Amino acid sequence: MSAQPENSSQRYYAAESLRMAQSGLMELSQQLVVQRAQVESYRASDLTAARDTYSQLQQTRKDLVSVLADVRLLLMEVEETQLAAAAGQLQAGLQGFNLMSNAYRPVYDVLRDFAGKLPVEGTANAAIIGRLMNNVKMGYYPTDPDNISLILRGVRFPEGVTTNLLDPCCGCGRALRQLAQGNNCYAYGVELDESRAGEAQTRLHRVRFGSFFYSRISHEAFHLLFLNPPYLSVLNESGGRARHEKRFLIESLCHLAYGGLLIYVIPYYRLTQDICRVLCDNFDGLTVWRFTDGEFKQIAVMGIRKRRDMEPSDALWLEQYTVDPAAIPSLTELPEDKYALPAQPLEVPVFKGEKFNRKELEQQLRRSGSFAQLMARSELDGGVKHPLLPLSIGQIGLIGGSGMINGLIECDTPHVIKGRIVKVVSTEIENQFTSTGEHYGAIERQEISNKMIFNVLTPQGFRALT
Repeated sequence: MSAQPENSSQRYYAAESLRMAQSGLMELSQQLVVQRAQVESYRASDLTAARDTYSQLQQTRKDLVSVLADVRLLLMEVEETQLAAAAGQLQAGLQGFNLMSNAYRPVYDVLRDFAGKLPVEGTANAAIIGRLMNNVKMGYYPTDPDNISLILRGVRFPEGVTTNLLDPCCGCGRALRQLAQGNNCYAYGVELDESRAGEAQTRLHRVRFGSFFYSRISHEAFHLLFLNPPYLSVLNESGGRARHEKRFLIESLCHLAYGGLLIYVIPYYRLTQDICRVLCDNFDGLTVWRFTDGEFKQIAVMGIRKRRDMEPSDALWLEQYTVDPAAIPSLTELPEDKYALPAQPLEVPVFKGEKFNRKELEQQLRRSGSFAQLMARSELDGGVKHPLLPLSIGQIGLIGGSGMINGLIECDTPHVIKGRIVKVVSTEIENQFTSTGEHYGAIERQEISNKMIFNVLTPQGFRALT
């Protein structure tokens, strides 16, 4: 998962968005009152203008409802549960409000009062920043082993088939290893943080370094996709939001084979309309299960990848879980072997990360028989070497200059030999004459050559052979 520095100077998406939402609620609530008054004014003099203004009034209400929906999710993220509940009530009440009513003053007052209570300034803002800093935890939320065990109980692995498992943000690799261990699986992981990726490499079969979004991975090559995206709440350098739950889902599902199983772990309040639509369009047999610890309000969405239907399926039932999380069944209720993985073998011809993985290359080279053979010393290296043909003068010079025959020579006449190469400069002078035989100059030419010298120490004394 993505690393995120932990310091008080960070700009958190939730905090920044609440501040902007407060301004939006103030402005839209005022527009609501003004547009309603304009409709009433135009009704007597200009029906066309009245209808146009009424359409604007409808749009303003729609915008308010949308802002309140976003605010509710943001408040849930910063653990302001009471205010989140109030946002939900206001959203429902505004949707059912009669726009031609004359009771706009109470609506305006309630919206302004609610906007004023949003934690955007002073100690309240400091409090939510503190909670965000604690919750973000470097952007890394590993799934605990107990809940993985419960998920694993609901998965049936095929016999006699090696299944491929993919985790696009694998962290230290513990969750995927627990899913794969003992089930005849080949585990693939991608991790942005190199220290965690290095640790994951000790647990998984193959790990890629860098961003998943810049990796190259085969499509429809995996039997199971385990997706626990980083729950980032920090604004990136460009000011854009750094949440990736939807992006990870969209860009990773293509790697899952049709009939393969998705395990999607997110907080329940992130089951937004757009995410629910992606899930319902691409997966059959969708179920939602609540984690037993409740620490991060996490849920596991499970489903079988399908080909997209021409007619979009209803996603409202899935969205309702954000309003009524108590209705989400616990993972302890997940039936055994509820989801069966495809029984056909799959190949992964392409699995490349954003960054070059030197550690994996080292591991592969160590396991390579060809590399071991290449690096092994030949039996000839330690034995007596006999040339097939007598050595030429040039070959003797090369061997002597390389030092291969230096040292003590045991023979009938033992001796010590040392070869060396020296440079020899020879000068040639060519006199120049005219056609009449007069000398008018000379050309000097120098030629540099190598000369082989063998210094030999014998019992009879020292000799130099050239």
